[in-house]
Amino acid sequence: MVDAIYSAIGGFSVRYRWPVVLVWIAATVLAAMFFPSLASVIKANNTDFLPKSSPSSVASRLASPLQNTDLTPVPVVIGSTSRLTPSDRPYVEAVAKAAHGVTHVTQVRDLGASPDGKAYQLQVLANINVGQEGPAKSLVDDLHSAVAAVHPPAGLQAHLAGQLADQIAQQEKSGNTGAQIQTASVIFILLLLMLIFRSPLAPILTLAPAFLVNELAGRFIAELTKAGMSVSSLAQVMMIILVLGAGSDYGLFLIFRVREEIRGGRAPRDAIVRSVERVGESITFSAGTVIAALLSLLAASFGIYSTLGGPLAIAIGLMLLAGVTLLPALLAIVGRAAFWPVKLKAEQRGTPLWGRVAARVVSRPVITLTIGLVLFGALSATVAAYTAAGFGNALAAPAGSDAAKGDSILNDHFPKAAANPTNVIFRFDQPVWSHTGSLDSGLSLLSRVPQFNEVTGPTNPNGATLAGQTLAALHQTLGSPRGLPATPPPNLKVPAAEYAMYRADSNYISADGRTVQYFASLTAGDPGSTAALHSVPAMRSQVTNVGRQIGAAQSAVAGEAPGIFDVSSTSNHDLRTVIPIAILVIGVLLALVMRSLVAPLYLIVSVALSYFAALGLCVLVFQEIGGSGGLTFLLPFLMFLFLLALGEDYNILVMTRIREEVHRRPLREAVRVAIGATGSTVTSAGLVLAGTFAVFAVVGGRGSGGSQFRDLGAGLAIGILMDTFLVRTLLVPSTVAILGRWNWWPSTLHRDQDPEPAELVDVASG
Repeated sequence: MVDAIYSAIGGFSVRYRWPVVLVWIAATVLAAMFFPSLASVIKANNTDFLPKSSPSSVASRLASPLQNTDLTPVPVVIGSTSRLTPSDRPYVEAVAKAAHGVTHVTQVRDLGASPDGKAYQLQVLANINVGQEGPAKSLVDDLHSAVAAVHPPAGLQAHLAGQLADQIAQQEKSGNTGAQIQTASVIFILLLLMLIFRSPLAPILTLAPAFLVNELAGRFIAELTKAGMSVSSLAQVMMIILVLGAGSDYGLFLIFRVREEIRGGRAPRDAIVRSVERVGESITFSAGTVIAALLSLLAASFGIYSTLGGPLAIAIGLMLLAGVTLLPALLAIVGRAAFWPVKLKAEQRGTPLWGRVAARVVSRPVITLTIGLVLFGALSATVAAYTAAGFGNALAAPAGSDAAKGDSILNDHFPKAAANPTNVIFRFDQPVWSHTGSLDSGLSLLSRVPQFNEVTGPTNPNGATLAGQTLAALHQTLGSPRGLPATPPPNLKVPAAEYAMYRADSNYISADGRTVQYFASLTAGDPGSTAALHSVPAMRSQVTNVGRQIGAAQSAVAGEAPGIFDVSSTSNHDLRTVIPIAILVIGVLLALVMRSLVAPLYLIVSVALSYFAALGLCVLVFQEIGGSGGLTFLLPFLMFLFLLALGEDYNILVMTRIREEVHRRPLREAVRVAIGATGSTVTSAGLVLAGTFAVFAVVGGRGSGGSQFRDLGAGLAIGILMDTFLVRTLLVPSTVAILGRWNWWPSTLHRDQDPEPAELVDVASG
């Protein structure tokens, strides 16, 4: 029945080949015309995906009276060659007005002058997401134009600064990372497939469905965000890799079988139908294991993972549909020309290389399996040294760019915490105006916290000193610092410097006077570094102690380092909860396609072995030898999930072919023939997929993703290569040979297959 279904699908695709191709092209064109792009809807802030109960989420809610966490800040700094004077004030106000008129800007906050009086800082708040490359770039470009349109007095200059300006400046220099990964991956796959097929057209046919699906799926998923689906920047990049990698796999599965059938004497269109009939089930269950693994992410508590599952599952589902309809239709249109200039003739070929390897493996299965287990076990042991890492050093703006000039002014004239602060938030039961001594004590105690290098707050805004008693007196005279005009009212008996500092306290004290925040720079250095990540538990403990000492009802720490720490902790929790679900679901799918309860057990174990060995090798190469200090916390989770799903693609292809052959020949001969027939397919598919992840590591590692893209891409590439050249071609065949008829228990094949006497002797002798 299964064969009949896929034979019907193949026959339909071949008979109605032109309508099938036109439908796919029309769907892609219409989606591009009417649906938004995926880049325009992604969310890039990892902490946005944290559970509401995480400490970082609690801290964001606690700080909400002071800052809107849904808005993106962009500092605008104004530098002067000498001290700023009242005559410079109109220029500052003109810059603020111009910035406020930019699309998406909701507020421009005046953060005041630097302690040396040579710089001024404005904070632009915009309702865009930093991961939405189009809107983010438009915002920065529009702000550049608006600020530049205001003619500065002699000696003044205004520049954008901060993370978003740095990110856009870096993108303008190096280009869009996602586009670079896609372009480099396509070029790599095409070149490799040309070497494999020795034909210019077969690689294009293999990749064409994946290329269409990538565009169609991206547009379709972007449209679904209107219904509430969330998409992370990681999902956007991983979709490119998965669709191209999986699409190449499914294309190789089918085209290699078509080539085999044509060489066996079938006409091209009959060969296509027969190939869909024989490998359609393998492609379907291969895609099914990937989809199942992805959908298991819906159980994750970390939003990056739970929102990764839906979009990628949709993309793989479309890739499956294209693999069994669009690709056969394209092959039927092209015919034998797909393999030009190679002439496919019916011929009696000798035993392929992988068939000879399989013959040796099954003749000594126990020895082969033992050596493999020792090798994989030794590599797996190094996993114990794994250390979670942060996101690496902050992305610096290219030298000479406007953002680099702005960062220089910000770093030279304002406290270190101004650029990328770690926020310490306290909530009091009573307004602090009645107990300003708590503010003095808070600054003093926080300054002695080992994890903090420099702290600014209500009593030293922008780095200048303003004692608590003075603060209380100013509040009695001026009221709340929020809403005070930039220029002091006439006849006000308050020194201009004190007035400016008190006005800057609107950034540190909420309107009701009960929420107070301090900005801290970290002793560990960049908040995205591994050292900063590991300092968070002690930092939080110290802040809690300070809060108790100054009488705060609540205390919390927010910022990049605490956010990364919570992301890492949530990721580790999900590793223990989601992976068992994925294993169970994929195990059920393997049992269905294998018609066995035994084979799925060792197939999943084989993937687990390659996972631990690959992760151990990454730890050894990057962490221990390379001295990176750690690997991105995303690596263990995503590496296991994708290796579990993608590694089973090759398991399914090999095992279904062994099952097909064992119906007409003894088991060991069936293994030899099956490995010989599928070895080139698995090797080619593995090289394509591993190479695609390697491109992801190299190109992504140079972009804003940094070391996390490098770690993830390299880890997956290593794991796929181990699956391809060791697990699938050595360990699995030796296990099949050892188990004999028990591979197929409890199916009828288990009862029908009789072991050969020679087989028993070989197993007994090892």
